[in-house]
Amino acid sequence: MGTDDLFKKRRKKREPRKSGFKQPKANSYLIVTEGEQTEPLYFKGIQKLIQEKIGGTVDIVELPFIDIRGEGRSTGKLIEKTDEIVNKATVMYQNIWVVFDKDDFEDFDRAIQDGINRGYKIAWSNQSFEYWIYLHFNYSDSALHRNEWNDKLDEIFSQYGLANGKYQKNYENIYELVNTYDGVNTAIKNAKRRMTDFFNSKKEKPSEYDPGTTVYLLVEELKRYLDE
Repeated sequence: MGTDDLFKKRRKKREPRKSGFKQPKANSYLIVTEGEQTEPLYFKGIQKLIQEKIGGTVDIVELPFIDIRGEGRSTGKLIEKTDEIVNKATVMYQNIWVVFDKDDFEDFDRAIQDGINRGYKIAWSNQSFEYWIYLHFNYSDSALHRNEWNDKLDEIFSQYGLANGKYQKNYENIYELVNTYDGVNTAIKNAKRRMTDFFNSKKEKPSEYDPGTTVYLLVEELKRYLDE
């Protein structure tokens, strides 16, 4: 066998290693949510609007790559699942967000810190994502059980004649529904108002700040593509 043939053979053996290399993906988002319905459907609503606005443009703004996973897992388990998704992904995500609620889980604070330690961004809600939805219509600093937030949303959906007049977790157009009256901007404003004391004091744990939500941080990041 000649030297050239030997070189080609060795090169072929090395080539498969390239498949293990993760290409950094600029302008990319991985959003992993605890819920399998409301949360992923909400963010898919934003994703759809971004695609509609930017998808047809040329050399203006790069269309962001947004990967949304509704995993149906809680707190610490969701962090572990995010690790799994990241490790198996063929791309290196620029922004990794994990979205989950406190509900009645005792590992809420630990899961938030674990995620931060891994370099993930956490969009948490205490008690539930429904508090974030409620802020699209009204401000509140009342500590209510998640079932009570659902009841309040029932009243709001009935009052505004949204969907069938009742809040449900499986509305595919949930983002559009709650944004009917500029609700998203209202929610961001209300959430910032509520979270000011939390971030200024730096004393309370997320589990002790009820109600509270940092979902607006993720929404602001995505919404900038719509506001440009």
